[in-house]
Amino acid sequence: MLLTPEHQRFFMTSREQPLPLYIESIGVNLNQESIVRSTGYPCYHWLQTMEGEGEFTFAGKTYPLSPGTGVLVAPGEPHEYKRLEAGTTWSTLYITFSGPQTSAILATLELEPSACYQWDPSSELQFFGQEVLGSIGSDRDLTGLEASGDLYRFLLLLKKYGTTGNSPSLSHSLERLAPLLQFMEEKLSDPNVGLSEMAAVLSVSPRYVNTLFKQSFGETAYGYFILKRIRRAKEILTSRPDMTVKETAEVVGFRDASHFVATFRKIEGVTPEQFRKLY
Repeated sequence: MLLTPEHQRFFMTSREQPLPLYIESIGVNLNQESIVRSTGYPCYHWLQTMEGEGEFTFAGKTYPLSPGTGVLVAPGEPHEYKRLEAGTTWSTLYITFSGPQTSAILATLELEPSACYQWDPSSELQFFGQEVLGSIGSDRDLTGLEASGDLYRFLLLLKKYGTTGNSPSLSHSLERLAPLLQFMEEKLSDPNVGLSEMAAVLSVSPRYVNTLFKQSFGETAYGYFILKRIRRAKEILTSRPDMTVKETAEVVGFRDASHFVATFRKIEGVTPEQFRKLY
């Protein structure tokens, strides 16, 4: 650990024995100096503004960094950063991280590894890094397991609150979809609900509803609705042995049992009766 009035830093797990995902270093710099890395950094590098404003340059572009913004840079990506105006104070928080599963996790979460992110400065993401730093300072995490879990949580928050362009963040999309998600819950047993009825709840076009669901869940609106029905069917099959497959199909909005069985098997890989026997 390096501790000064202006700079607090912890170095974590050794690269020789890495976890699938691990923090190499994490720190806060209350008076961020200018940095130039012509060959990049050997690990993934996250830098965000806590107070003041700076600018970050990579891939031929310069991005202003104020509170609610941060940059994630891939290993080996040349970059430089500095405070926006001389004589001002720029406070930053940074995390460098790596691990054999890092690329796969970022890809799964659809997080771009060399990009500038924005988020609501009042969101949990803005202060999570400081909370992690505080917990590391008060506890000896000799194995690095706690820090690895914290890093994964940080990436989930970046997925939830961060956005790299004009598209809404996941948290904003979920807020927008809240009335429709409630509608789906209430209409789970209604076989007459289709995409048009869903779009009407939000007063938008069916195409835009599908766009929102694709951004949030990777599914169309109706595809997500089917998944909710199957999830509810699984709960019934395992908690209500007195209900037949046909009765279960009706409760979750299928017009006939054969369609329910075929859909259930396609999604779960087994029939409803086979699934029931597993539990």
